[in-house]
Amino acid sequence: MQKHDPIPAFIEITPGASMSPEVHGWQAKCLQRLVRLGLPVPKSVSLPAFTVRAIAAGHGVDAEGILDHFGDGPLVSVRCSPASPDWGGPHAILNIGLNDARHARLRETHGETAADALYVRFVQSYAIHVARLDPDVFEDVKPGPGALREVLRLYEIETDDPFPQAPARQLSEVLRSMARAWEGTSARLLRAAKGAPADAALGLVVQDMAQGFGQGLSGSGVMQFVDSVTGKRRITGRYLGQSQGRAALAAREALFLTKDPRGPSLEDVAPEIFADLVRHGAVCRERLREEMQIEFTVEDGRLSVLDAVKVARSARAGLRIAVALAEDGVIPKEEAVLRVEPRALSELLHHQVDPRGPRDVIARGIAASPGAATGKLVFTSDAAQASAARSEACILVRRETAPEDIRGMHSAAAVLTERGGMTSHAAVIARGFGLPCVVGASDMRLDAREKKLTAPDGRVFREGDIVTIDGTKGEALAGVAEMLPPALDESFRLLLSWADQVRDIGVRANADTPADAETARKFEAEGIGLCRTEHMFFEEDRLVVMREMIFADTPGDRASALARLLPMQRADFVQLFEIMEGKPVCIRLFDPPLHEFLPSDREGLRDLAEALDRPLSEVTRRAEALSEVNPMLGMRGVRLGIVLPEIYDMQAQAIFEATLESARRGAPVVPEVMIPLVSARREVELVKTRIDAVAAMVRTRAKADFDYKLGVMVETPRAALRAGEIAQHAAFLSFGTNDLTQMTYGLSRDDAGRFMNTYVQQGVFPEDPFHILDVDGVGELLLMGAERGRATRKDLTLSICGEHGGNPESIAFCRKAGFDYVSCSPYRVPMARLAAAHLALKDLVLNKN
Repeated sequence: MQKHDPIPAFIEITPGASMSPEVHGWQAKCLQRLVRLGLPVPKSVSLPAFTVRAIAAGHGVDAEGILDHFGDGPLVSVRCSPASPDWGGPHAILNIGLNDARHARLRETHGETAADALYVRFVQSYAIHVARLDPDVFEDVKPGPGALREVLRLYEIETDDPFPQAPARQLSEVLRSMARAWEGTSARLLRAAKGAPADAALGLVVQDMAQGFGQGLSGSGVMQFVDSVTGKRRITGRYLGQSQGRAALAAREALFLTKDPRGPSLEDVAPEIFADLVRHGAVCRERLREEMQIEFTVEDGRLSVLDAVKVARSARAGLRIAVALAEDGVIPKEEAVLRVEPRALSELLHHQVDPRGPRDVIARGIAASPGAATGKLVFTSDAAQASAARSEACILVRRETAPEDIRGMHSAAAVLTERGGMTSHAAVIARGFGLPCVVGASDMRLDAREKKLTAPDGRVFREGDIVTIDGTKGEALAGVAEMLPPALDESFRLLLSWADQVRDIGVRANADTPADAETARKFEAEGIGLCRTEHMFFEEDRLVVMREMIFADTPGDRASALARLLPMQRADFVQLFEIMEGKPVCIRLFDPPLHEFLPSDREGLRDLAEALDRPLSEVTRRAEALSEVNPMLGMRGVRLGIVLPEIYDMQAQAIFEATLESARRGAPVVPEVMIPLVSARREVELVKTRIDAVAAMVRTRAKADFDYKLGVMVETPRAALRAGEIAQHAAFLSFGTNDLTQMTYGLSRDDAGRFMNTYVQQGVFPEDPFHILDVDGVGELLLMGAERGRATRKDLTLSICGEHGGNPESIAFCRKAGFDYVSCSPYRVPMARLAAAHLALKDLVLNKN
C-alpha cells in the first residue's frame, strides 16, 4: 500500500508547497496561485483543516513556530480559508503581534498618529472578536490623543487582565477563537443555509502585515476590472490613504482609481502603482481564467497584493464575463456554457429591480414569474383593462386568479395574489405571458370590496397607489424602484448559440397566441409544443359568440355559432404558422369545461341574458346546470369533443384550412393536432374518425392536399398505463405533467400551496411536485407510457409540455428516457436550451473519464 507523507500542522505558502482547497481552503490555495504568478504577496502560512479542528478541540498550537516564519517582531493577520468562499467564516484579525514595544517602534517609523490608530484598532478588534467583549464598551472612545490609553484601560477593567503583550499568546488566542467560532451552532446554521455540508472544515491563513500606514504614499484599496452588475469592462474600486483592509470601500474620502472629474485618483497620484495593478489584474484573468478583484496595500510606495477573489457578479454580468473569456481564448466555449447557470437566465429576459437601489418591501410571497414592473394598484380585471386603455401601467392584485381574469392579466404589468403556488393559475399564465408575478403573499391582507391591501407593518395601499412587483425575488415594493433593462444582447445570443451546438434534445415553446409565438421565435424555440386554443376564445368579440354556442338548443344552432368562430380560429392559426415559418406547431383541441366561459356573478349573468335576449332565470338555470362539483375531472377535454363534436369539427376545419392558406403564402407546415385528457383508446378512435372526415372534406373542397399528425396529450394515469393501445392511433404522445401530477397525487395545484411548505419542511415530499417533477411517482408513469407507446410504434414522438418542461431536472429525466423534446413557456426556452447543453456536456465529460 502506497504511503503518503503526513500533512504538516502548518505550512508556508510557496510555489511548490503541497496544498489543496479541500485541506487548506480556497483562500490558501488562491494565495499560492498568486505567488506562482509572481504577484507581490506578503509571506503567508497556512493551517490545514485538521489543525484548526484540533485547536477548536482544545489542543495547543505552535504559535512561536508560526511567527518564526516572519522574522523579528512581525505583525501578522489571520484570515479564514474554508473550502468554498460562499460559506463565509470568522472575522479577519489584523495587526497581531502589536504590543507596547512594537507600538514604540511604529511611532518612530510611521509617526505617533498612525501608530496609535493601529494599536487602538487592534485592541478593539481583539477585545470584540477574541475576548468576546461587547462592542458598546468602546462606544464613548473618541479618536485622537488619549484614545489608546483609554481602550487599554477599558480592556483591563472588562477582563481583569492587562492587554496581552506576548505576540505568541495573541496569535494562539486568535487562532483558538476563530476555530471555535467556526464550530459554533450559529455558524453551522449559516453555513448550512449556504449549502455547506455538516462537516465543512475551515483552514486558516496567517499573513505578514503590509501596513497601509507610512510617511510616504501608503494606504489600501480594492480594484476589479469589470462591472459587477453589467459585466462590462470597467475598472472599479476605491483607494484610501493611511488605511488597512477594505476601509476604502466605506470611506467618503477614498480616492477613485481611474482619472475622474469628481476628484483625485490613484492613477493621478501613483501612476506606476496603478499600472502595476492593471498588469496584475490582466495576469490573474489570463492565468486564473477568471475576472478577479484584487485587494492591495501600499506602504511607503511599495505595493503588496493581499488577496484576489472572484468578482461578485449579477446573472447578467456572469454571462457577459463567461462569453468574453471564451471570445478572448481564455476558456473554451464549452466551459463558458457550463459557467452560466440555466436558472440565472430568467433574470436577463425581463426588467429587474436594480440591486444597488433601495427596497421598501411591503409583501413577500412565492417568486412565480421573474421580472419586475411598476404600476398603479388595481383589484379587478376590468380595472386592469381600463388602465391599459389609458396606457397606464397597473399591478393586478387578486386573492387568486381564474380563467376570466386572463384579459385583466394580459392588460396588467404584473400580478400579485394572496393565494396560490408555483403552478397555480396566476403563476402558469403569468409565465406564459412573461409577466412578473408573486403568488401566495399570505402576509398581506386583501380587501377586494374596499379595494385596498394592508401590509404586515400596517400600511394600507389603495387602488391607484404605486407599487413595484419583483417577481424574481417574490416581493412587492412600495413606490417606484430603480430598474435594469433586459440583457438580450449579443453575449446572450452567442452563449445560447454555443449551447445549441452541443445539446441533444429539442426545445419547443407553449404558445397560445400570435404574441406568444413571436416571443417563442425571438428565443429560437424549435416549434410550438403546446398551443392551448381555449385562450383564443377569451377575447371580447369571441367570448360573446362562444357563449351563444354554449346556450344553443340544437346541434344546428351550435354549429351556426361555431361557424362564426371558424374564420377567427383560422386567422389565428394562419398567423401562428406564418410566424413559426414552417417549424412544427402542436395544437391542443378545446380542453376546459364550458362554465369557465360564463360570468360568475349576478351582474355578469344579467348582462349575458340581455346579450342573448333570454330571461335571466333561464340563463341562471343553464349556468348552474353547467357547473360541476369537480370540474377538473368533469366534462372537459376529449369528453367535450365526443359529447359536443361540433367544437372539434370546427377547430379541425380551421387548422386544415389555415394549413392550406399558409402553404399558399410560402410557409408550408405539417400541423400536429392533439387530443386532450384522453384515458381510453376508444376516445381517440372516435375523435380521429371525425377529424379524418373533416380533413377529407377540406381536401375535397380546396382540391389540394396536406399532411397532419394526430396525437394525444397524456394527462391521466390511465392514459400512461394504456399508452401501448393508445399509440395505435397516435403519431405522438405529449405528457401534460401539470394534470398528470394532480391526478397522480390527488392534489389540486391551485390549493396545494396552503400546505405544501409544511409537507416539504416535514419531509413528506422532497420538493413541491408541481414545481419539480416527481421522478419516482409521476416519472414512473412517464417511463411506462413511453416504453409501452414505443413498443407499439417505434417512430412515436415523445415529449412533455407541462410547466415542468423548462426545469433542468425535468430535462435531465426526459433525455435519459429518450424523449424527443420538451416544451415550456416562451420565456423559459432560453433556460431549457442552456440546461440541455449542460447535461450533454456533463455526459461528455463522464464518458471521457
